[in-house]
Amino acid sequence: MTALLTTEPDVNPEHSTTTDRHSPDLALDAPDVFFDRELSWLAFARRVLALAEDGDLPLLERLKFAGIMGVLHDEFFMKRIAGLKRLVRKGSTRRALAGQLPEEQLAACRQELLFQTEHLDRLILDEILPALAREGTQISHHGDLDEDLHASLRDYFRLSVLPILTPLAVDAEHPFPFISNEALNLGIWVPVRRTGQERFVRIKIPDNRPRWIARPDGLGFVPLEEVIASNLDLVFPDTPPREAFVFRVTRSAKGSAGEETENFTDDALREPGSIVRLVSNELKARRFAGVVRLQVDTHMPEDSIAWLCRQLDVGPDDVDRSATFLRVSDLLRFEDDGREHLMLPEHSPVTHPRLRELTPDDPTAIFDEIARGDILLHHPYDSFDSSVLHFLQSASVDPDVLAIKLTIYRTSKDSPIVQALAEAARRGKQVAVLVEITARFDEAPNIAWGRFLENQGVHVSYGVEKLKTHVKLALVVREERGRLRRYAHVGTGNYHTGTARIYEDLGVLTCHPEICEDTAKVFNELTGASEHASYQRMLVAPRTMRRSFTELIRREAEHAKAGAECGIRAKMNQLQDRAIIGELYRASQAGVPIELNVRGLCCLRPSVPGLSDNIRVFSVLGRFLEHSRIYRFANAGEPEHFIGSADWMKRNLDRRVETIMPVLDEEVGLCLDLILDMYAEDNSSAWDCQPDGIYTRRTPAEGEEPRAAQDVFIESAGEPDVGDEKQPAEATDSDNLLVAADLV
Repeated sequence: MTALLTTEPDVNPEHSTTTDRHSPDLALDAPDVFFDRELSWLAFARRVLALAEDGDLPLLERLKFAGIMGVLHDEFFMKRIAGLKRLVRKGSTRRALAGQLPEEQLAACRQELLFQTEHLDRLILDEILPALAREGTQISHHGDLDEDLHASLRDYFRLSVLPILTPLAVDAEHPFPFISNEALNLGIWVPVRRTGQERFVRIKIPDNRPRWIARPDGLGFVPLEEVIASNLDLVFPDTPPREAFVFRVTRSAKGSAGEETENFTDDALREPGSIVRLVSNELKARRFAGVVRLQVDTHMPEDSIAWLCRQLDVGPDDVDRSATFLRVSDLLRFEDDGREHLMLPEHSPVTHPRLRELTPDDPTAIFDEIARGDILLHHPYDSFDSSVLHFLQSASVDPDVLAIKLTIYRTSKDSPIVQALAEAARRGKQVAVLVEITARFDEAPNIAWGRFLENQGVHVSYGVEKLKTHVKLALVVREERGRLRRYAHVGTGNYHTGTARIYEDLGVLTCHPEICEDTAKVFNELTGASEHASYQRMLVAPRTMRRSFTELIRREAEHAKAGAECGIRAKMNQLQDRAIIGELYRASQAGVPIELNVRGLCCLRPSVPGLSDNIRVFSVLGRFLEHSRIYRFANAGEPEHFIGSADWMKRNLDRRVETIMPVLDEEVGLCLDLILDMYAEDNSSAWDCQPDGIYTRRTPAEGEEPRAAQDVFIESAGEPDVGDEKQPAEATDSDNLLVAADLV
């Protein structure tokens, strides 16, 4: 068994209320000490909804945020609502962090989701679609078009859609068909002549046809499902249907390999290589997981809804009625050429100043530059392709490189990084890759990538028993002047060229001996199940990270008591861990000023008198998904900075393999201070969390220019030089849909 699994936690886990000489007594079981995790995440969704409402944003950007709301809600139902429903069915009396029982959490979540979906419907119907129409493009209802347009769309349906459709009837000979997760469906009642009754027929809306069909007059689009529903007489020429309604289901992610592999038994995991087979079986099981939500359009009659509920085994509380399009996430796929003025200006990543002289025909140059000093990369402002990708591609062809090691959590389709690793193996280099095949919703492509790399001669490992591997590490070993030297990339984001254009992330290229030595030890533990390795610099979960962060927070409290300079500044995606929050409360009470930039859910209550007077929490939302993790401790005037893969979540600290790197280069530390300052000074895209959990958006003071952090970073990066990437930093559909997997 891997050494990472054999070490007990360094600090009592989150349910502990133990105190010691460092910390005054603090009752962490009081219900008003924490925000509820689920409701805090839904508060984040409200902030995304506010961006869809924001009239100062270009119209198609607002439409994009409306589509992201659809993605977020889908994944929240699959993961969080499904989990709460399981606890309720089991009769669980386990109280959540903020003290609620599962049924209380479920009821509160449903109420908030109902508010958000109704609000989103009104926003789309009453504001966004009419505004699109005023701009000369629109999403029209089929019934609103004239006869000529009907005829043209009927021709399109007959030639391009009808041959694909498969009607599935339900009667004595035909059981109710399986309804795929998240698919769009038409439910159709078709008359049966011989009996005078009606038969239910389901038609799945094909995903390999555009959801938005261009109007023949060039004035907008029509939803595919309405084109199909309006031409069903071609499907049922002898018995035209009486009515047709759109519906879809959301299924639980229960049993998916997206959860930590604690779902797998010890016996099952003892068989060599069994994890791939087990994950593959879990993926098959996920397709048939229980339904947690039935979405219908508001025109569907109640008797039809009740009939569907019986077939799908769902209750009335699981039905969502939508006045707008089902599968709102498809708004992310809405594109209208020639409407660039309705979007934000294109952003092209810029090559980092220290890498601008590098050329593809000199693979050694990047290593020489790293040897001059650590390089801090800030994506998507600094180009991922001309930095991290260039680093790995250079390593793959550099004759002095002997070995490459990399972790893959998520990567892009047709990944150039995977191709570089394969090329390195073909050139005889030792290549080892840790492919995390339990990365939620990326299990299947990761298994495929792993098998491809194995066939190319790469040594592939598939994660660690019972722990998800979330580290973002690359290591290159070169022979220089008869000696071996290691180079590392430590990042906060995935090795994914697509999301590197829409995720904000950080990375450091370094050849610092201790950092590289620790990186090598991490890889040895991941791929070789080596026994205990002592780390010189790295914070590694689940071994040392919790203890290290606890000690760092407590040290700031000691400095505060001694009258020395103190302070904690942190940027992360989510904050939930009970024990870490308790340490932050104690540090605040000792007088430590704490500034937390938390993009998503945050269970800590800031600015509560007597509890968290000195803690400030805010969240930044913009065109890029904030994804980096930075931790800064003032340390009596000798500040220490850390970056890496882990949030302050229990899962990150106790149930995942994570790495946090100390920043040893003074210039890099100063750059991180500037980045933290820029977020703190944001006056237009930052939201401040109030003691009651309400987030209020900052607005510029009278006469003050708007200052959104992401805009400032774009301006600071400057214009692309010749040779920089010219294409906009926008993601593909699949990349956009990955956003939710990193959010929920």
